[in-house]
Amino acid sequence: MAKLDAHFTRRIFLLGSGSFALTAIAGCQSMDMSAFQMDVDPMSTGGISPMRPQISVDKAITTPDVMYAAVNEGSYNLPAIPYEKVPKEFRRQIVPDPTGEAPGTIVVDTANHYLYLVQPGGDALRYGVGIGRAGFEWSGRANVQYKKQWPRWTPPPEMIKRQPELEKYRNGMEPGPQNPLGARALYIYQNGQDTGYRIHGSPEWWSIGQSMSSGCIRLMNQDIIDLYNRTEGKAPIVVRA
Repeated sequence: MAKLDAHFTRRIFLLGSGSFALTAIAGCQSMDMSAFQMDVDPMSTGGISPMRPQISVDKAITTPDVMYAAVNEGSYNLPAIPYEKVPKEFRRQIVPDPTGEAPGTIVVDTANHYLYLVQPGGDALRYGVGIGRAGFEWSGRANVQYKKQWPRWTPPPEMIKRQPELEKYRNGMEPGPQNPLGARALYIYQNGQDTGYRIHGSPEWWSIGQSMSSGCIRLMNQDIIDLYNRTEGKAPIVVRA
């Protein structure tokens, strides 16, 4: 599959509107600045339609050092992500919507390791994701049945059989920064049935852009917090192989 976001004029980074605390960002969200004033990456690739010369600007726009700063939520503390080591295409940004889906829809492009949250007006928020390795993929249309903050992770019996060292987590692993589900999880159901797949955070930021999990769709923890805060109701999900 060709990359879905071939045409855009600038990459813009976002800060979610959630209630979590970021270090050293006092006043950032209240400042209504342009992309260039905020020193975001204004890289252009050309080829954009003259009818739509630029993408919109979110008022929460900010630089990646703020988006991926440390997060403190009560007893849970997430370290800052060394975003310089994450390829720019996998960092959170606004792009023209390439999906054709309705606003509020989550679309996962597994071929390119992107997740889009479709916005009104022709834009989409794009996040880099990690997906399941060969033999553990899932695709189709479904919806978010429910979502959780700091979820408990329980490996399925078949995973414990493959990895006996997980036996100690048969009854679940306590929430926390090292939990495989990370800071948030969206639970995917299809036709009212649990698919067993999740969209969730991960402490392994270096795995974004790779296919190495047992099927779930994982984001950097700071990105899943942002996506969680923006996902409403039983949002539709499209996972494209």
